[in-house]
Amino acid sequence: MKNKTYNKKKILVVFLCAVAVIIGLIGRLVYLMVFDAEYYQELAQDLHEREREIKAARGEIVDRNGVVLATNETVCTISVIHSQVEDPQTVIRILAEELELEESTVRKKVEKVSSMERIRTNVDKETGDRIRSYDLAGVKVDEDYKRYYPFDELASKVLGFTGADNQGIIGLEVKYEDYLKGQNGTILTVTDARGIELEGVAEDRIEPVAGETLQVSLDYNIQAYCEQAALKVLEEKQAQSVSIILMNPQNGEIYAMVNAPEFNLNEPYELNDGTDTSGLSDEELQDALNRMWRNGCINDTYEPGSTFKIITASACLEEGVVSLDDTFVCPGYRIVEDRKIRCHKVGGHGTETFVEGIQNSCNPVFIDIGLRLGAERFYDYFKKFGLFSLTGIDLPGEAGTIMHRVEDIGTVELATMSFGQSFQVTPIQLMTTVSSIINGGRRVTPHLGVAVLSKEGDLIEEFDYEEEKKIVSEETSETMRMLLENVVSEGSGKNAYIEGYSIGGKTATSQTLPRSANRYISSFIGFAPAEDPQVIGIVLINDPQGVYYGGTIAAPVLRDIYDNVLPYLGIEKN
Repeated sequence: MKNKTYNKKKILVVFLCAVAVIIGLIGRLVYLMVFDAEYYQELAQDLHEREREIKAARGEIVDRNGVVLATNETVCTISVIHSQVEDPQTVIRILAEELELEESTVRKKVEKVSSMERIRTNVDKETGDRIRSYDLAGVKVDEDYKRYYPFDELASKVLGFTGADNQGIIGLEVKYEDYLKGQNGTILTVTDARGIELEGVAEDRIEPVAGETLQVSLDYNIQAYCEQAALKVLEEKQAQSVSIILMNPQNGEIYAMVNAPEFNLNEPYELNDGTDTSGLSDEELQDALNRMWRNGCINDTYEPGSTFKIITASACLEEGVVSLDDTFVCPGYRIVEDRKIRCHKVGGHGTETFVEGIQNSCNPVFIDIGLRLGAERFYDYFKKFGLFSLTGIDLPGEAGTIMHRVEDIGTVELATMSFGQSFQVTPIQLMTTVSSIINGGRRVTPHLGVAVLSKEGDLIEEFDYEEEKKIVSEETSETMRMLLENVVSEGSGKNAYIEGYSIGGKTATSQTLPRSANRYISSFIGFAPAEDPQVIGIVLINDPQGVYYGGTIAAPVLRDIYDNVLPYLGIEKN
């Protein structure tokens, strides 16, 4: 009797458990079908939809006159969809032949079970069209864009280039990425349970939006001529590199920026010195590429040497510690503490006025006025002139000034700083500071970006740049223009003289570190017309062989450039 009662209870418990399970399953089913239906509908839809990206055309880069410096060419991406391939052997054979790939390489991708496998990107359109004409089931040919630079090496370290994903890597391409990149589109197709696209079902297509056009201040003709001049002196002097910048000192617009040797923007991973890369490790190759891509005009600092005397003279005139008719005596050196600091003229310049001291680029004269100014005031003028700040140029990687702390500036340091040694600046920093001294005292922002345009050429946005006033007084600015014009017409910069043009400027010959290597940087900075500067330029020749004086080899380079560029800019002879 007890057993029967026990069995009935057991059966009842099992029955109740079964009922509970059934009720639970029904409840779960109701929940899934009613409350969670949208989620599973989306999941099922995803399983039957295949999305392919359509890349947007990157915006063009054009010069100030509309000449296209960076554009796009149509290329193709070849892919296979494993579930749709009907004749694998034919697909493997044709793709290997057309794409010039090993059959084993293609086979691995064709036979790989995946929703879509890319065989090759950046295939020229002619080859892509040919593959499409075979009408191979499971093979997709999607048109894409590849960045193309019509002038190969022109302004390579300024324009920069893009990677495989069409994203900017260096230069303007990365700085203005947000304007240039555009928005990619998509193609959405529907498949059955086997992953085969269904015919007759409309594909959903979101069209890509092309990037905007960037207009820059570079002038193709000026840039090309400056590059020719740089390559000529690079070869003649067997120099390590040559840098040239041309800019409007009134508003900071850059007409040309050269870093010779440049590299081919359409082959940015090929070294420009002919080095065999097969023996290089990945790290060594990347280091070599980084050096090749480096923009020395903004990324590298150097001791400016005598071109910095422009800034020392301006500070001393502004502070009133020197006047034009002050006289000095140069025996060929100055003794500062325990140091004998020489002038470039071994026998000395004898008695000379301040005006003659600038014309002669006399070190003792500038040591004397630098010591009159004193370390603290010298340091204050560094700040006032903006030398401790970045210029704000619209290129990535600008380097800052390397300078002593004010408490570490002794008499010897002050003496050498006064003629441009024992600290370092970038070429763009020096030229920007000199621009503010000769343009009436306005510190401008050097820049390349001018405006953003639509594909049709309509103005979308015009860029504005900061300007700081009263760096120096109008009087000091006018005096410096006169003094620097005398340097070219009568002094050490006479090799930059062009008949009919008033040109102001300053030469320099500075040593690189370590001094024992006996390597030099020859430079010249010059502007025209001297009375109302419309263009300023700087030439730096790094490690020239043979004669290395800036007045002898750098000044003539800018003279030859100006001989062509000044008439081109509409600056008439007087």
